[in-house]
Amino acid sequence: MLRGIHVPLVTPFDASGAVAVDAIEKLARQVLDQGAAGLVALGTTGEVAALDPAERARVIEVCARVCAERQALLTVGVTGNDTRSTARALAELPEGVHAALVTVPYFLRPGERGVVAHFEALAERSPVPLVIYHIPYRTGQAVSAATLRELGAHPKIAGIKYAAGGITQETVELLADLPEGFEVVCGDDAFISPMLALGAAGGILASAHLETAAFVELAGAWQAGDAGRARALGHRLARLSAALFAEPNPTVLKGVLHARGLIPTPDVRLPLLPASPEAVSQARLVAVHPGE
Repeated sequence: MLRGIHVPLVTPFDASGAVAVDAIEKLARQVLDQGAAGLVALGTTGEVAALDPAERARVIEVCARVCAERQALLTVGVTGNDTRSTARALAELPEGVHAALVTVPYFLRPGERGVVAHFEALAERSPVPLVIYHIPYRTGQAVSAATLRELGAHPKIAGIKYAAGGITQETVELLADLPEGFEVVCGDDAFISPMLALGAAGGILASAHLETAAFVELAGAWQAGDAGRARALGHRLARLSAALFAEPNPTVLKGVLHARGLIPTPDVRLPLLPASPEAVSQARLVAVHPGE
């Protein structure tokens, strides 16, 4: 269910600071029409921590409607680092959501036994399949390939967004021996090409707001075994990703989207600050002249 490129949508704001619902709908339609397999709502890129419950509900509503129209997968980020509150959030997911992206418990560092118990408890109570979000440089909790395979054997755990900050021996071991029905999607934009080469099913990539079709082509090239085409695309798109992540995500991305007229402002909510003009200019240059 996770194969292909999924776009974790930004949450645009209008000049008054309110969520710009029309812009969300416009972005959602654009990336799906360019070949994205699905959307991720309320992820880190969507500044979920800065949204109130009513805003979160509105974002899900818009994304669910567009995904239903386009027959695309909608995954929703579910926040929380304790099991009871996360389970309640999962239980409250509305109709139209197909999967939930759930972070390994952050800050608490419960150990790998605690991580397994956490996800097994959530899987038993969740109305939709779970996608583990493994991002140890944010959570402070490393999880081994063996533990991830153990979790992947659970029938309600569909896959993992893998964002370990690079490709290590653990990455290779995980992708070499996946449980049946458990898929790995890359969450580190700059590493999407080598992750696909190793057998990842796709990616959840903020960078794919831009050049969506090229990221989709990259995934298709690796899956078709066209290594030459895939390598060329991968190197080009890695430069774009590096430029977009030169400052905290999604600040540079929002700056570029605003410059293109796709969102009404480049604004983010504190504690984030807007990207510097230099970072936005550099990212625009790479996006406009991707071969340089």
